[in-house]
Amino acid sequence: MQLLGKPLAAGVTAEVRARLSALGALHLVSVVASGDPATLVYVESKRRQAEKLGVRLSVRDLGAEVSQAELHRVLRELSDDETVHGVVLELPLAPALDPDAALRQIVHPKDIEGLTPANLALVSAGRESEALLPPTPRSVRFLLREALELSGARVAIIGPGRTVGRPLAWMLNNRGATVTLCNEFTRDLAGVLERQDAVVVAVGRAGLLKPEHVLPHHVVIDAGINVTAGGVVGDVAPEVGEIVRAYTPVPGGVGPLTSALMFQNLVRAVRLQRGEKVE
Repeated sequence: MQLLGKPLAAGVTAEVRARLSALGALHLVSVVASGDPATLVYVESKRRQAEKLGVRLSVRDLGAEVSQAELHRVLRELSDDETVHGVVLELPLAPALDPDAALRQIVHPKDIEGLTPANLALVSAGRESEALLPPTPRSVRFLLREALELSGARVAIIGPGRTVGRPLAWMLNNRGATVTLCNEFTRDLAGVLERQDAVVVAVGRAGLLKPEHVLPHHVVIDAGINVTAGGVVGDVAPEVGEIVRAYTPVPGGVGPLTSALMFQNLVRAVRLQRGEKVE
C-alpha cells in the first residue's frame, strides 16, 4: 500500500487557508545565503504557494559572499521586525558560513522550519505545545499515523541528521513510540530492523534500504531526496515497496505534506508570538 502525501496535504492546506484568512495579512521572509540556483528555484516554488494562500513571501538573497556577521545582522533584524511573522533560513548555506550560529539569531516563535536550538530543545523536553516543529519530521509522523498506532509502536530511524532524524526521534517518543536510532556504523541492519513495526530512512543516499533489510510487516517512510540522471528518487530501493505492507513513494510521499505543514507552522508562529500554546 502506498502512503501518499498529497491527499493529506490537501486537507492541511484547506485548514491553513481558513485560519490564514482569519489572521489577516501575514509576511514570511526567506533568507538565502548560498548562491545556489536550485535553492532559488525551490524558494520560488514556495513563493507561488504562499501567494495562493494569501501570504506575502519576501526573499532576501544575500549571495554566497555574505559575511557571517552580516547574515546574523539580517536575521536579528527580521526577528525584531513586528511586521515579519516568520523567517526561513534556506539551507544549505555557502560553505564558509556556520548554519548553527546563524540559526541562533532567529527567535524561536518566528522559526518556521523549527530548527533553532530553542525549538529543538522544547521538542526534546516534550513541550511541543510551546514549539514550532520541523515540517519534515511532522510529515513523517503524520504519515506513520495513517498506518499504525504510534503509542507502543517500535520505529527505527536510519539517519540521525539534525533536520529529520534527531527531532523525529524526540517527536515519536513524545507520542509513546519506542525509537531505535541507526547510523552508518549500525551492525546487522536487517537484524536490528526485524522486530521493528516501522522504518524511517532520512540519509540522502539512493537505494540505501534494500529488500534484504525489510519484512512484510514493516511500514517504510522514505524521507530521502536524491537527484539522479533518471530523476528524483528516495533512499529506499523500489523493490522494497513490493515487500512491505505500506510505504511512501518518492516523489509523492513525504514532500507534498511537508510543504503544507510549513505554512501550518506560520499559523502556529503567529499564535506563539501572541503568547498562546498550540497543539
